Amino acid sequence: MNRSTPSIAIIGAGIGGLAVSTCLRKLGIETTIYEQAPAFARVGSGIQMSPNAMRVLYGLGVGQQIRESAFEPPHWRNREHDTGKLTNDHPLGPDAFDRYGVPYILMHRGDLHAALYGVVPDKTIRYSHKLCGLDQSDVGVKLDFENGESATFDLVIASDGVHSPVRGWMLGKEEPRFTGRMAYRTAFPSNLMHGYDLMDDCAKWWGPDRHIVIYYVTAARDEIYFTTSQPEPEFRVESWSEIGDLTALRDAFADFHPDVRAVLDACPAVNKWAIYERDPLRKWSEGNVVLMGDACHPMTPYMAQGAANALEDSVVLSRCLVEGGFENVSSAFGRFETARKPRTTKVQETSHRNEFMRERTDPDWVYAYDAWNVELPESAH
Repeated sequence: MNRSTPSIAIIGAGIGGLAVSTCLRKLGIETTIYEQAPAFARVGSGIQMSPNAMRVLYGLGVGQQIRESAFEPPHWRNREHDTGKLTNDHPLGPDAFDRYGVPYILMHRGDLHAALYGVVPDKTIRYSHKLCGLDQSDVGVKLDFENGESATFDLVIASDGVHSPVRGWMLGKEEPRFTGRMAYRTAFPSNLMHGYDLMDDCAKWWGPDRHIVIYYVTAARDEIYFTTSQPEPEFRVESWSEIGDLTALRDAFADFHPDVRAVLDACPAVNKWAIYERDPLRKWSEGNVVLMGDACHPMTPYMAQGAANALEDSVVLSRCLVEGGFENVSSAFGRFETARKPRTTKVQETSHRNEFMRERTDPDWVYAYDAWNVELPESAH
């Protein structure tokens, strides 16, 4: 290994992969990103960028760009599913900015990905490279891809998502727990609402055994997003590419408030995803290979912190590598895990309970976190 400029591969050009590449490049280290998709595309739906995430994005140089095009909600409201009674009206907008120094943003996941993609040099990304094999030796970490190509690097960062093949190589076959629940989600043009005036720009509606979150994802309020969670023990496919049944969705929320029903009636199409739970992993790295983001701490969607924690990971991992030097990469990876695991475990466990923000809540422990300046442990424990 060249100790001053090691060769680094990143598996996955999602939010975490692009962010960690940008972090390392800002610190003087270049990377190569391998992505299985053939090209960048605006995919996904809504995403919440809470202040802990926005702090990372400002540090990467894309925060202001995002703020100008995304939706900055004045509040986060929680309501009873049928009466609309408020259970928690949490101020955001100027209040959030004054408290945390950065805004709370709602946006389309594809627009976030595009902003990060825009600051990564084109030569950095190798598209149509689906990982099919990994072998670690004294020479380095050899990667094999389904297109027949292979490459060897000094170290590998796996930001390859909830179904991470690198995690499988490291820890064996996983056994996630099916929750018996599924989520519907989509984003669609607001003009399909035909002028219906929603009570809230951003709200979560809580039913006895299900909920729905609704918010705008653009500053112009011309695109609206929702995501749900409800029991459906027969459906077990963990993939957002699955098409949902609109009639079944509307029936599932038939006794919800008219605002909810108006959004579902206007929705032209929807995708669905079975919700699984996973325990914290026993380790995040093996030699010169490390996991980050959803690959090492996948979360249920109930706190909207999955992408935020991947962004936090990107900064802390980069700091551990660069500040500690590359003399002992496995030690740097261990330091990263020591720094991050208590927080990601707490977020995982809190998200699993699906109570966050339903009643009056102090979210400072989530939103005030500063990945750029959080104190790092002296060493791995």
